[in-house]
Amino acid sequence: MLLLRNVSLPDGRTGLDLLVQQGRIAAIGPQLPAPAGVECLDAQGQLLSPPFVDAHFHLDSALTHGQPRVNQSGTLLEGIALWGELKPSLTHEAVVERALRFCDLAVAQGVLAIRSHVDVCDPRLLAVRALLEVRERVRPYLDLQLVAFPQDGLLRHPGTLGQLKQALELGVDLIGGIPHHERSAAEGAQSIRLLCELAAERGLGMDLHCDETDDPNSRHVETLAAETLRLGLQGRVTASHLCSLHSMDNAYAARLIGLMAEAQLSVVANPLINILLQGRYDSYPKRRGMTRVPELLAAGVPVAFGQDCVLDPWYPLGSADLLEVAHMGLHVAQLSSQAGMRACFDAVTRTPARLLGRPEHTLQPGAPADFVLLQARDPIEALRTRAPRLAVVRGGQVLSRCEPLRPRLNLPGRPAQLQPAP
Repeated sequence: MLLLRNVSLPDGRTGLDLLVQQGRIAAIGPQLPAPAGVECLDAQGQLLSPPFVDAHFHLDSALTHGQPRVNQSGTLLEGIALWGELKPSLTHEAVVERALRFCDLAVAQGVLAIRSHVDVCDPRLLAVRALLEVRERVRPYLDLQLVAFPQDGLLRHPGTLGQLKQALELGVDLIGGIPHHERSAAEGAQSIRLLCELAAERGLGMDLHCDETDDPNSRHVETLAAETLRLGLQGRVTASHLCSLHSMDNAYAARLIGLMAEAQLSVVANPLINILLQGRYDSYPKRRGMTRVPELLAAGVPVAFGQDCVLDPWYPLGSADLLEVAHMGLHVAQLSSQAGMRACFDAVTRTPARLLGRPEHTLQPGAPADFVLLQARDPIEALRTRAPRLAVVRGGQVLSRCEPLRPRLNLPGRPAQLQPAP
């Protein structure tokens, strides 16, 4: 049993206690009685949040930065080429070790669920088998969902479709794709039709890398939405990245967003990676390449934010901190209204949880006792300060703890003091 005293909740309620029994939230209210033998934790008014959920990540390539060499241009295409060079030398043990190390980092940052794309273009399916092992090993403390991802294109190489199907038979959860990386727009559209028909046949969800380019003529999400409607896949399809939507003219973008809403697509933007890798062909002004988040939200299209990469051929930075991701998304999308900032917080908590099929991702009696205690009073302060994770709890078990961050100032001519809150 666990009793948290004096928590603040994302909906604005403060001064509440939360009681955990048998791995679930038993009660929320002011001054709850403490059962015998319960562990008490004084939250001191800090924010209790649902755990963070990373809706888009690449766990097979995480922590490989510099192998076999550093991406000198910093471009998406050189990153893909580097990954192609590295794949033949991958070992099962190394992929497992790196993935487990990253999962430890993620849990300490309050991430308790990850959707990871895994490359199926290796005939050995080495990374697939490694991450299936990782999924089982982390199951007691982290939900890991895997997407069969043809990194080099579904139709570019003979045998890739068969390897993708084999990955699904081994237990990978969802179907992925990358239509804009096929040899032609026609082949990209064909890959979408094949993948959607496979999803309909097997009753699976989909998450496609779609239009991850500055080119406004990359319009594969239109085909994805149309195929979703044709095959009755509404509510089961996610379009990730959608960078080209940033560059499209407003009239076409408005029509396209309406079609996406009709098809009930979900969207994952990856703020850190999208703004770093896109706009590389521009002089000035430079496009930043993140999709049209405010317009999608206004149309009722769910938008989550993902980390995408950490220390890999595409991104030399990253720390599994989804508050950093949301903080960047807020700035790039100019979502500085009160509602907009809260939408950014939701984009790394509630929205991706729904996308991953976690309907109980709430702080309500009866829900699983999964939550993060943040050193902040509300979601906006958490975004502003990228708040430390004071405690990470899953099923009522405290997985990680951190002391509050309060630097002690010792300024000449002034008494020593703790840094005052702004």
